[in-house]
Amino acid sequence: MYHFTRQDLTAQQQYKFISGSIIPRPIAWVTTLAGAVVNLAPFSFFSSVPGNEPLMTLAIGRKSAQQPKDTAANLLATGEAVVHIVSADLVAQMNATAATLPADKSEATAAQLELVPSHTVAVPGLAAAKIRFETSLYQHVLIKDSADQPMADLFVLRVSDFYFATDVFDAERQYILPSALQPVARLAGTEYAELGPTYRLVRPR
Repeated sequence: MYHFTRQDLTAQQQYKFISGSIIPRPIAWVTTLAGAVVNLAPFSFFSSVPGNEPLMTLAIGRKSAQQPKDTAANLLATGEAVVHIVSADLVAQMNATAATLPADKSEATAAQLELVPSHTVAVPGLAAAKIRFETSLYQHVLIKDSADQPMADLFVLRVSDFYFATDVFDAERQYILPSALQPVARLAGTEYAELGPTYRLVRPR
């Protein structure tokens, strides 16, 4: 087995090894508002939080120590976002929205994605997404490096509204149907994955 200490590795190697090992990762496709402009971007450092609040986490790296990415800046300014789950039919559009556009241009418009009004937040959602969550900022943590410089913004978002397409939701049993959703997962580099065979394990008491 290969063994490395943190001191053996460059920052790039550390990132590469972690992002290539913690897989597959779900993708949060996030809309935020900058004035009247709808920003849309995908992020795969994304998860949920256990507990009695409907919380999810989103970690966003910075452009530079003093400059957060647009999604992070918008979240800090407005406290609102809509988080979408990426399904296989939307993967090309998701990838297109990872491009860097001027601040006054909308990735949603560039990718020809229809927007729909939200119920609780001002940020619109994506009509094509099979699952979306309206969220508000619950907690923000500025992550700093060993030199005490900002390197990422960690957001905890609280969900106010849940939307599920009828074909991915079993209304009788209150289940999301993974095979119908066909979620896309991030691996490392330019690699992605889709849902393969599933199986069940009953936890021991």
